[in-house]
Amino acid sequence: MRIPWVLVAAILGSAMTFIDSTAVNVSLPVIQHELHTTAGQTQWIIEGYALFLSALILLGGALGDLYGRKLVFGAGIAIFALASLACAFAGDVSTLIAARCVQGIGGALSTPGSLALISAAYKERDRGRAIGLWSGFSALTSAAGPIIGGWLTQSFSWRYVFVINVPIAIAVVLVLVSRVPESRDDSAVRRIDVIGATLATAGLGLLVYGLIGMNGGRPGMPALVCLVTGIAALAAFVPFECRTPDPMLRYDLFASRAFSVANLYTFLLYTALGGSLYFVPFVLINVHHYTPTAAGAALLPFVFIMVVASRWSGGLVARIGPRTPLLAGALLAGVGFFAYALPGVGGSYWTTFFPAATILGLGGALFVAPLTTTVMDSVRVQHSGVASGLNNAVARTAGLLGVAVLGIVVTTAPSYLRGFRGAMVASALLSLAAAAVAARGLASRARLPAQETTGD
Repeated sequence: MRIPWVLVAAILGSAMTFIDSTAVNVSLPVIQHELHTTAGQTQWIIEGYALFLSALILLGGALGDLYGRKLVFGAGIAIFALASLACAFAGDVSTLIAARCVQGIGGALSTPGSLALISAAYKERDRGRAIGLWSGFSALTSAAGPIIGGWLTQSFSWRYVFVINVPIAIAVVLVLVSRVPESRDDSAVRRIDVIGATLATAGLGLLVYGLIGMNGGRPGMPALVCLVTGIAALAAFVPFECRTPDPMLRYDLFASRAFSVANLYTFLLYTALGGSLYFVPFVLINVHHYTPTAAGAALLPFVFIMVVASRWSGGLVARIGPRTPLLAGALLAGVGFFAYALPGVGGSYWTTFFPAATILGLGGALFVAPLTTTVMDSVRVQHSGVASGLNNAVARTAGLLGVAVLGIVVTTAPSYLRGFRGAMVASALLSLAAAAVAARGLASRARLPAQETTGD
């Protein structure tokens, strides 16, 4: 009787973070206007959250295995909710950015815990169905996020985008305390990779700060120093993780060619996806004068197609191998990004942004689920959780860097529309690069060769 409540807690906790991550983007143009923020400060509202989430998500999973998945998941939910309240009552952009950073820490603790709780609670024969339900609800909440964010911003205030997290968090904590059993991994390492987490966070933070400091094309000395220092910290992170006995990053998994190729593909495509979609609400609201609700609804074809088609596309790898769906998905995504670069000022949504969102959605449907399947199939079953966490971290890091890098393209252009078009073209080129990686690096067979799976 207690196991279904695990699924309820995992779905509600994930729904809170998924809604927040997609809803906030639509609110950014209004936040920028009300708080009088610069372009760089507005980027940090997203980047602050993404930085700590991407840098600490692997550490969050390790903490859950060691100290208890329910405990760490609940702590992440509570931190996320308290930080959401701080966001809602922020009187200036500095406070808002700081609160978003704390939200990222909460997300890093709760995000890996949701699936870990499900995996620990369900037997193997029921686990797939439970994860499928979790995935379906996660996709639906992601789809609803832009609409909810746009409606709340337009009808009430952008602050309510953060307030809605609180009642959801209360419900999750009540279910956890009263209905969900604790679980942990008794074989988990007893040491936490604090140095690795510090190097990753500092390296990514300084790198992103330096990239955002290059907005406008005239970086100052502080931005250049941060850029170089960030690169040095990330360079130090790699050999440290190879030497430490309890690494945050499992480099032995990259002995699998398919796993390495899939993660390179992920990095290229999610840099394009995460970076480009950050700027879509701005061009819709500031250039084409959409309302926040309409701007959120403009992305519905993209999300709806992925939700509907992902269940079908997830089985393609078993039937035709990983190469074809990932190649086709990246190519379609590239066409979709090119289509976003075409509209000028004015024109009906149905002839301007609807075709682009639809094509991009078709591409996403072909690469999102097959990519996850490829990652899982490329390693041994006992490493599937770590492999999934690594791929998740790569995707989130790519989105973090994508916003910063494409921000340089947007802000150095003579107008926002031209900058947006440049960012879409850059995203299309990244998608084509991902297609080339899939074409050359992935198997065309229905099953990956046994010698490509990693050992212990």
